[in-house]
Amino acid sequence: MTTETTPQEQDYPLSPVPMDQRKSIWSMGFVLLGFTFFTATMWAGGSVGVAFDFSTMLLVLGAGNLLLGLYAAALGYIAAKTGLNTALMSRFTFGEIGSKLSDFILGFTQIGWYAWGTATMAILLVKLTGLPETWTTPLMVVFGFGFCVTAFIGYRGLELLSRFAVPAMIILVGISMTIATSDAGGFSGLLAITPTGEMTVAAAITLVFGTFVSGGTQATNWTRFARSGKTAVIATLLAFFLGNGLMTLIGAFGALVYQQSDIVDIMVAQGLATLGILMLFLNLWTTQDNTVYNFAVAGCNMLRTRRRKLVTVGGAAIGTALAVMGMYEWLIPFLVLLGTFIPPIGGVIMASFFIGYKQKYPALDQANLPAFNLPGLAAYVIGSAAAYSSPWIAPIVGVVVAAFSFGLILILTEAVRARRTLVMGAA
Repeated sequence: MTTETTPQEQDYPLSPVPMDQRKSIWSMGFVLLGFTFFTATMWAGGSVGVAFDFSTMLLVLGAGNLLLGLYAAALGYIAAKTGLNTALMSRFTFGEIGSKLSDFILGFTQIGWYAWGTATMAILLVKLTGLPETWTTPLMVVFGFGFCVTAFIGYRGLELLSRFAVPAMIILVGISMTIATSDAGGFSGLLAITPTGEMTVAAAITLVFGTFVSGGTQATNWTRFARSGKTAVIATLLAFFLGNGLMTLIGAFGALVYQQSDIVDIMVAQGLATLGILMLFLNLWTTQDNTVYNFAVAGCNMLRTRRRKLVTVGGAAIGTALAVMGMYEWLIPFLVLLGTFIPPIGGVIMASFFIGYKQKYPALDQANLPAFNLPGLAAYVIGSAAAYSSPWIAPIVGVVVAAFSFGLILILTEAVRARRTLVMGAA
């Protein structure tokens, strides 16, 4: 008797998703919305909210989230066309061994966020309920392994949770924002609020785009289940433009009206503490399970194993250990910094697919891929360097420069190859 599981049971971590396993736009929409409903995104919105007047704030949030949605949708289109996730696409882009670089960056970022979410849930629950602080560590362990249950099940588990949690969160947010608008004196009161912070428009768009760009880069883990490229694009835009946009707007609302950017603190200020705890739990769970699922998919590609469920539990254990050790306190600045180095991965993948492979990858199990794809790796380094040194919207600079660099390197390589062939023919 073999203990080896089938690709379907493990959600196809190392192979394309077959067409008979593809999902509807509603299925993916719920899962992706659950992923983008993330507490940390509200804090980004709060930072923007105190720096601009209401109308400028709306323009900044709209621009940042639209750019994020378009970026994620482009990768989503490729995932739907190929059935592959970002980790598998990176093999064509960076090579068999070179792809492990992106696996490490993407996987470590996701497990860092998982540690942060696990610790946040435990710490705030103790704070809001008045439990003894000695409960904090045990609760981290409970939530650390509890949040991964739906991810362990796979796409089906993520979808079932999101179908319940997403409508519930939308209703709770609607109630809270209605109260906030009333407390501010209506829309006229919101328009009259004077900004108290300082931030440039470019820095604000960078913050909005960069906070969740690591998630956008790995949204392919679900859009590869799309029945068509159109379905993937619509579902991704729905989640990253509207869903992520709603989260940043809530944070901005709270910062404007209550000088708080977190939905839980806002609801406590509104006298909705019980609903606030429920909101926090649903908000974090629907992101946490997606996050550890992302880690598992990247880990499967790095280790070349189909045992996604085992890697999922391992990821939850690592994230829980990081939370218990208190590393979440200093991981956040590092994870935000990684937001600079993640977008170029997506930029090179897009250029590789559309320019290098003319929108058609060869069969993954038959492709003769190099250990290191030097044009892809070089373009990634150039894009990352440009993003890191850019005073403008760093993540967008990284995507554009990385994609342009790959295309240019490819053109130059082809020109040199053609010239060499011509010289050899003449000889």
